[in-house]
Amino acid sequence: MLARSFYARTLTTASTEPTPPTPSTKPEAAPLTHYKVTLRRSGISLGDKIKGTLEALGFHKRNQTVYHKHSSDIAGKILKVKELVEVENVPSNAVRSKWQQRQERKAVRGYKVVGSRRDTFMHI
Repeated sequence: MLARSFYARTLTTASTEPTPPTPSTKPEAAPLTHYKVTLRRSGISLGDKIKGTLEALGFHKRNQTVYHKHSSDIAGKILKVKELVEVENVPSNAVRSKWQQRQERKAVRGYKVVGSRRDTFMHI
């Protein structure tokens, strides 16, 4: 027969004084008003309807991200291509234009122009 070992547990209780509720310091989150849709898989070998839906959503290449306001027609288009895209709900302050997305991806220059020979020639 196997020997069993028994463990003793000591239980303690916290003080019985109720703690006051802590005020919530979280700022109110902005309401989610837009879809952030990213094309993860290509629609090359799919039918013309699927390709048309991707084009209607604004996609032209893989890993492209577009933003759309919440609406039933956009939701239907996203459902039509749900296997190809990744969708997030974002607030309106997270919506980026194409130019803003490009600037976020761009590498820093690595240098800063402080003057040029042209400035010394023109004595400006």
